[in-house]
Amino acid sequence: MQTASKKVINGWAMYDWANSVYNLVITTTFFPIYFTTITHSDTNGNNVSFFGRTFVNSALYDYSMAAAFILAALLSPILSSIADTRGNKKRYLMLFTWLGGLSCCALFNFTGPNPSVEYGAIFFILATLGYCGGLVFYNSYLPEIAVVEDRDRISAKGYAMGYIGSVLLQLIGFALVVVKPFGIDGGMPVRITFLLTGLWWIGFAQITFIRLPASKATVQQHSASALTEGFRELKKVFAQVSGMPVLKRFLRGFFFYSMGVQTVMMAATIFGSQELGLPADKLIMAVVAIQIVAVLGAWGIARLSGKFGNLPVLMVVVVLWVCICLAGYRMQTATDFYLLAIAVGLVMGGVQSLSRSTYAKLMPETDDTASFFSYYDVVEKLSIAIGMITFGYIHELTGSMRNSVLALIVFFAIGLIWLYSALQKQKRLAAGN
Repeated sequence: MQTASKKVINGWAMYDWANSVYNLVITTTFFPIYFTTITHSDTNGNNVSFFGRTFVNSALYDYSMAAAFILAALLSPILSSIADTRGNKKRYLMLFTWLGGLSCCALFNFTGPNPSVEYGAIFFILATLGYCGGLVFYNSYLPEIAVVEDRDRISAKGYAMGYIGSVLLQLIGFALVVVKPFGIDGGMPVRITFLLTGLWWIGFAQITFIRLPASKATVQQHSASALTEGFRELKKVFAQVSGMPVLKRFLRGFFFYSMGVQTVMMAATIFGSQELGLPADKLIMAVVAIQIVAVLGAWGIARLSGKFGNLPVLMVVVVLWVCICLAGYRMQTATDFYLLAIAVGLVMGGVQSLSRSTYAKLMPETDDTASFFSYYDVVEKLSIAIGMITFGYIHELTGSMRNSVLALIVFFAIGLIWLYSALQKQKRLAAGN
């Protein structure tokens, strides 16, 4: 095997360019601010009714995202196993892209003065499901198109492309909100940004669909239904993962530190808005700065991993995340928020990119790439769901998101312990060989 052509690599990385706008514009910046603003009322404050039950609006946002990740975690192992056995990986990537993109477009109709909270939450969940589902099949192409020694670099290239593309659309959305061209006002600039996000996602993904090769079926003669073969594939992959001690320990560490990483990223704007009272334009600019710095972080940490190894560098990055949580709990001013945003950007891109490439390195040589990456995806999505539920619950219980941020340190600490265990096991196995 050799690394694919530059055309294929760029086509693969272009999907990061396409779908990362959802992660930045919808989950990180515009939608959480818009959701908490439009659902606030003079009579009920931040309390909203959702199918007859009352929630704090920011906590409902956390719970909605958690629901989407749980649903994705339940579906992706089955779908990815079917994609491996039937060889239709690209078809599922297209399916989830259209689901996510059209759901973003549908958020254009989520408006007031008495917005349907159920409508907004449902299409937000569907958009998140499209994003999560597509990532399984996108990530699983990495070991197919790149040899082991190139995976850190190519994984970082994808994340860098994603950050650059999402910043461009972020700046367009920011211009719409601040300048208000053509007389648009109120919530219309943000709603147009939701529409543009869906169109950007679907449009640029077509480059990926054209350039990526079709995947090969791992089962040529089918003796059962696609669902039955999917479960068989899952059982086979589970047996392989159980027998790989370093990979198994890494996944446990990844499960816990991802709870903290993803929750910090997704709750940052709501924290800045409700805890520090920062205006929307300042929050948007802070998120743009995070994305720009994250490009440097992804490339820099990829270079460090080549020199010192993936697991040691990941351990250092997790320690830095613990420091960020401690600083987040204590910060009081807008300046504190901006400085911390830069720190988050430096480690955010690196930890995501390096986690993906580390898994691609540790997994065995196999044709079942979608099935193996479904495990990675399930671990990540369940960790995000638990992290968001914990964050929202502690906020509702204590009345302060600062306590939620502090609690995330526990997740990072457990993740660090498992990474250390994986590193020691890796050294022992190397010494034995």
